[in-house]
Amino acid sequence: MRRDHVLIAGGGIGGLVLALTLHEIGVPCTVFEGVRELKPLGVGINLQPNAVRELEDLGIGEAEMDAVGIPAREWALVGLNGREIYSEPRGKLAGYNWHQYAVHRGEFHMKLYHTVLERLGPDAVRLGHKVTGYRHDAEGGVTALIETAAGEQIEESGALLFGADGIHSNVRAQMHPAQPPIHWGGTIMWRGTAKGVPIRSGSSFVGLGTSRHRVVIYPISHPDADGLADINWIAEQTYDTDHDWTKSGWFRPVELAEFAREFDGFVYDWLDLPALLAKSDVAYENPMIDRDPLPTWVDGPVALIGDAAHPMYPTGSNGASQAIMDARQIGRIMLDKGVNAAALADFDAAFCDSIGQVAMRNRGAGPFGLLNMVDERCGGQFEDIDDVIPADERRAFMLAYQQAAGFAKERLNGAPRTIPAGSKVVKVPA
Repeated sequence: MRRDHVLIAGGGIGGLVLALTLHEIGVPCTVFEGVRELKPLGVGINLQPNAVRELEDLGIGEAEMDAVGIPAREWALVGLNGREIYSEPRGKLAGYNWHQYAVHRGEFHMKLYHTVLERLGPDAVRLGHKVTGYRHDAEGGVTALIETAAGEQIEESGALLFGADGIHSNVRAQMHPAQPPIHWGGTIMWRGTAKGVPIRSGSSFVGLGTSRHRVVIYPISHPDADGLADINWIAEQTYDTDHDWTKSGWFRPVELAEFAREFDGFVYDWLDLPALLAKSDVAYENPMIDRDPLPTWVDGPVALIGDAAHPMYPTGSNGASQAIMDARQIGRIMLDKGVNAAALADFDAAFCDSIGQVAMRNRGAGPFGLLNMVDERCGGQFEDIDDVIPADERRAFMLAYQQAAGFAKERLNGAPRTIPAGSKVVKVPA
């Protein structure tokens, strides 16, 4: 492999958007992904307007996004008593220049994958190639240590290596061998999809319940001829710390009978959650886990992005969006600094600390922190939420999260393109 090549460990959302970004600015790259075959795994995720803007700049516009999801119109929190705590419009309805999208993660992932192959060529993603570590080269580059699906040990050298290999990142483990173990805060999530009639605005993201016992529901498809959409649901229960979360696999298929009774009380005149859960073909169990923030994401010509750098609780709908933003900011910095370790150092200095703080906000319930406040002030029972948390306080709470996560409306709408159209890296080091 040529020494001017960039190596990407991991073919998830962050790794694939990075590949598209590098291609856009004229930097050759190859993605190494451990699985033999990519499949549309997962359920629903949200992409915030800042990430949707970047996808549009990459040529993945509304037509492509509508094929894998639906624009979100509303974000709402509802107490366990069924009464509204807070709601706000989202995306273009809120005055952003871009939608917020609720998408099927697997279908969106496959869209990115096929786009990479179309633009970069069929050899741009090497499946069945897992990066297990790396070695610094005397010339200032890096060599990736790779294990193939057949068990062969090979090496590939390049100018830079990006660890986009998720929360269990091998690149991160080598960079930070003394890192603390994965952190679990006591919550187990069960996830799935079911056909149902969309509630409220027809495309609402609704968090319902308490800080320890809640469900999140939102549609991830446009309604069919019968008015039914694919409704993504996430049911969450927080346990005492002696609960053995390690027995919960990542996206472990489970029977509804294992957990559904925990949510029998979620029945209102506008939602029958037990009935919705019963329509699901499959349910998956996940522990809600993350890692402590790192002091640096960079080791010379090696950098971490996405979940390898800053795995987050999915409480702020910001994990996938931040992986996309990582990739785009790296491209922007390379336009100024070139394809070298100096660019990675600038990326690290600009974002490692601030995004680590966002991850900690999510660990502290993120925007769902309003549910904590309701519990603390009234035990979750209220007639008028204004008597518990005034409207100005609720709005200020949400604005603080949006600003920290990088999608405050005025700032985003007024910002220039992250990567100016047609920009290319002038010189890639040999």
